[in-house]
Amino acid sequence: MTAAFMDLVDVTIVNIAIPSIQRDAGATFSQIQWITAGYALSFAAGLITGGRLGDIHGRKRLFLIGIAGFTLASALCGFAANPEMLVAARVLQGATAALMVPQVLSIVHATFPAHERGKVFGLFGAIVGLGAVSGPLLGALLTEWNLFGLEWRPIFLINLPVGIAALILGRRFITESKAPRALRLDLVGVALVTLGLLMLLYPLTRGRELHWPLWGYGSMAGSVVVFAVLVAYEKRKARIDGSPLIELSLFRVKSFAAGIAVQTVFGVGLGIFFLVWTLYMQIGLGWSALKAGLTGVPFSIAVSVAAGVSVQQLVPRFGRKVLQAGALVMAAGVLLYLWESERYGLSIAPWQMALPLVVMGVGMGLIVAPLTDAILAEVPREHAGSASGLINTVQQMGNALGLGLVSVVFFGTMDDRLASAQAGPEQVGPAFGHAFQNSLGWVAAVMTAIFLLMFALPKRPTRQPETEPAAELETEREAAANSAPAPAPEPAPQPEPVAGGGAASGGRAPELVP
Repeated sequence: MTAAFMDLVDVTIVNIAIPSIQRDAGATFSQIQWITAGYALSFAAGLITGGRLGDIHGRKRLFLIGIAGFTLASALCGFAANPEMLVAARVLQGATAALMVPQVLSIVHATFPAHERGKVFGLFGAIVGLGAVSGPLLGALLTEWNLFGLEWRPIFLINLPVGIAALILGRRFITESKAPRALRLDLVGVALVTLGLLMLLYPLTRGRELHWPLWGYGSMAGSVVVFAVLVAYEKRKARIDGSPLIELSLFRVKSFAAGIAVQTVFGVGLGIFFLVWTLYMQIGLGWSALKAGLTGVPFSIAVSVAAGVSVQQLVPRFGRKVLQAGALVMAAGVLLYLWESERYGLSIAPWQMALPLVVMGVGMGLIVAPLTDAILAEVPREHAGSASGLINTVQQMGNALGLGLVSVVFFGTMDDRLASAQAGPEQVGPAFGHAFQNSLGWVAAVMTAIFLLMFALPKRPTRQPETEPAAELETEREAAANSAPAPAPEPAPQPEPVAGGGAASGGRAPELVP
């Protein structure tokens, strides 16, 4: 959970400090774009590979390597001498996060039995909500405080003590797990995934800045061809040696296929909202970074509370209806926010935003944790790494698609309004407000689409049996014997790294640090 929190905070913490970085480091607009886009590109391109490497070489081992690399990259970001070094360090940070993040869900999936997993995913959902909004708040505080005259640098350096602590505790408490049979890394698959994602995401992140050149459209169209070649190759690879990078058989699991579709579209909505929200508050309304960060606190609290309640209490009783209710509640919150923005205009106050943000947060909390659980519920344990890599990858792809749409639904609307008004700086605020309202309409439409897609999810997820194949049981027992002190014998033939009361007793709580 520490690793998941670090990644989520790092994704969001940078946006709030962009003005400080631009002013202090003398970065150009293009370099500012790459400070955020470089992380996203390397992260998305490496996620599936990171998940598969965990299946092959051990999830604990890859987690420790990833978090060590992420901590080192954070130090390089914090001590960057110029914008070019900062961009390079951010790319490295994204690549190491791609090794670390897939192991989070994989370790949870392989360590806890089905009846305990709901509680863990509830905690995971709370961490997601807390990280997504506390990042801007933390970034605002660290930037405003200007600790030791370091300006923006503490937003990266804060990862050092957290990363070191997670490395020490993870090494001691996490039990090793890997796929039950020997797998090999599919290097051709890695190359095709990386190429396809770069061809899709690079034009989306740079398109508006470069005025949407023709080669960008060609690259995005070409990515479809690359992904088609990838699918054909992975089918052949599965027949030849059974070690494909992407387990296409996962998509025959209805809950997984439907959940992946929902996750992608959900990522689009979040990609649109969080970027335009930050721009609206800091540039459109002229708020300080700290004021903008504090405004998001009610949203963060609502997401965290709703995520825990949804998995532990609501989903066991109502199943899929909880996720659908979350989509409708979030859409209602977005429409309420749109109405308040139109009514109060540029005079809107943070307390007036609290109600729509709380409603949106409750809706998001009802979705994030149960959705992850629903996607992985019927996935075979030996493919947990590949599946969780796919979950994170499609979420990043959805976010990138949302960021690409921002150029149309936000900047396009704002540019048109400013051009038609032919006005000076005094019209910038109203133009931002109008563009924000237009973007909220799109987000509400996305939430409605998610509600309809959720009908493809099973009404109540049916879980895999807890008894494992003998080969997997033996593999995990050998891994546990080699990496941890010998556990006390158990009366029932449960998977070795999974103790039924471990999480509840507190003695195994450190295993929640993946």
